[in-house]
Amino acid sequence: MKRREERRGAVPGCHVGGKHVRVADDDGRLFPMVIMYPTSVPAERLTFGPFNLDMAANAAPRAGSAPVVIISHGSGGTHLGYLDLARRLVQAGYVVLMPEHPGNNRSNNELAESPLNLSNRPRHLTLALNRLLEDPVLSPVVDGERAAIVGHSMGGYTALAMAGGRPFTRDGQRVPVDGDGRVRALVLLAPATVWFAGPDALADVRVPILMLTGELDEHTPPFHAEVVRNGVPDATTLDHRVVHNAGHYSFMSPFPEVMRGPDFPPGNDPEGFDRAAYQDTLATDVATFLDKTLE
Repeated sequence: MKRREERRGAVPGCHVGGKHVRVADDDGRLFPMVIMYPTSVPAERLTFGPFNLDMAANAAPRAGSAPVVIISHGSGGTHLGYLDLARRLVQAGYVVLMPEHPGNNRSNNELAESPLNLSNRPRHLTLALNRLLEDPVLSPVVDGERAAIVGHSMGGYTALAMAGGRPFTRDGQRVPVDGDGRVRALVLLAPATVWFAGPDALADVRVPILMLTGELDEHTPPFHAEVVRNGVPDATTLDHRVVHNAGHYSFMSPFPEVMRGPDFPPGNDPEGFDRAAYQDTLATDVATFLDKTLE
């Protein structure tokens, strides 16, 4: 219990370490992933393209047995869009993986809307977790059997498939996916769920779920949350909260000023919504939920 209470806030003396790695896909392609983890080494300001983050690159990890959180980005999105949440989770004692889904990201979105993308995405997360557990430096300080998925938008689909969901294409064809028994909890942020609308598609999803949806979401309206509420076998495992005045992208970290504008919807929120201020609430809610479910 003491350990859980410690992780609800920043662990004293805990800084953010990190490294870039490549993960081998089954088709031979490599995709990038950022691993962030607790370290005792003070961080320095690093640049990731247009993004900045205080992180100690390739620093030695803190000893322990940390649970793992994998963040799955949305369709055509970026794995660097959740750096604020990742940083806060690391400071609370978690190891965080941020893989980029090949063929469904901001640089290459050729597989968007394809059945292949539906089957690929869950596999990417299993490969990401396997890659962490093969790392000679980090594997001794993580507990790969205590993993959670944070999935935003299409990442929510990915999380549900990883936890035992059985998706179907829009024309009713079963999507071949494999669940991963190491997944103990899900955090769904404005999840895209239409592929689980069929009977019993979520019958095997039995892990605790925190689902946060935006009141003014313009891309995943309430129907998507209803799919989860009506589909999971035990309603007591689901904590669904509607975030007042939030839009679809409000769960992402604030984008750098150079990327904001009317032609870049992910950088915008409904009028009056303070995305930067909400990051503290989001991180606290997620960390508190994970502390309860991964112990």
